Amino acid sequence: MTDREQQTDRRLERAILELLEARGPAATICPSDAARAVYAGNDDGWRALMEPARRAARRLVAAGEVEITQGGQPVEPTEAQGPIRIRRAR
Repeated sequence: MTDREQQTDRRLERAILELLEARGPAATICPSDAARAVYAGNDDGWRALMEPARRAARRLVAAGEVEITQGGQPVEPTEAQGPIRIRRAR
């Protein structure tokens, strides 16, 4: 992994936590919210950050910081398929 990729990963993790902090304690975000927050352009280049944002969420799950949910229920990151939401760990 390049230094730039590591920096992007850290920025995505920070963005997830900052977005959740800015919202209510029970709020959720989509990985696309973090991808858009980190992407510097005005086009849809943020889409390339979607999988890195999902990986960042999985790392934060492992650290006990957040939960990944589907249908409002926590799911194991390895079992999540399709759209996910991210919320603070409860």
